Amino acid sequence: MAESYYGAELLRVRKAIQVLLEYNAQHMQQHSREHFKTFIELQTPRATVLTCSDSRVQMHAIDPFPANDLFVVRNIGNQLATAEGSIEYGVRHLHTPLLLVLGHVRCGAIEAAHGDYSKESAAIRLELDTLHVDKSRGLLENVLENVHRQVSEALVIFDSEVRKGEVLVAGAVYDFANDFNCGYGKLIFTDLNNLRIIHQNPVEIKSHDESLLALIDRLASL
Repeated sequence: MAESYYGAELLRVRKAIQVLLEYNAQHMQQHSREHFKTFIELQTPRATVLTCSDSRVQMHAIDPFPANDLFVVRNIGNQLATAEGSIEYGVRHLHTPLLLVLGHVRCGAIEAAHGDYSKESAAIRLELDTLHVDKSRGLLENVLENVHRQVSEALVIFDSEVRKGEVLVAGAVYDFANDFNCGYGKLIFTDLNNLRIIHQNPVEIKSHDESLLALIDRLASL
């Protein structure tokens, strides 16, 4: 018999599919028909989330039950340029009151855009070309700046909705490496509409969550 095209990788593929099937079986056992009936005919998410495709960034870090709660759009570098239609659907058709741009520390796309990616495929270069990084700055600063930039672009696209108070555009960074010294897995908000909470250099943010909610209250009164 001829050797399999996949060779040794076939075992890893089989294991991966087996794990998916096992977790899906658990999922079915843990959720009754009533759970699914709540969103079979209509989805009603409370937030559109634009985040990175990075496998280390998953929605359970910010929402234990993301089904029908988060309309998630993913690409490398959490950028609007290559996903505008999907984001528009979340904001203008599903009417989510929150658009969250969620970046993360140690972002491979930002790191790649920071270096020489000329040997990458045309498809990858196309996505990296739309990430404008400052090569004089470090990776974490560029992660922050990228979130700021995507929020700014979203504010232009959804200017009417923001002005009417129909959507708030927020930016945040998921810190799974404790690069901000606030704990592993911390969600750190960086932007609320055109208000930057965190600037280029990471700052001490021990009271971050309390001040964040106070800022939202201020926005509501403007």
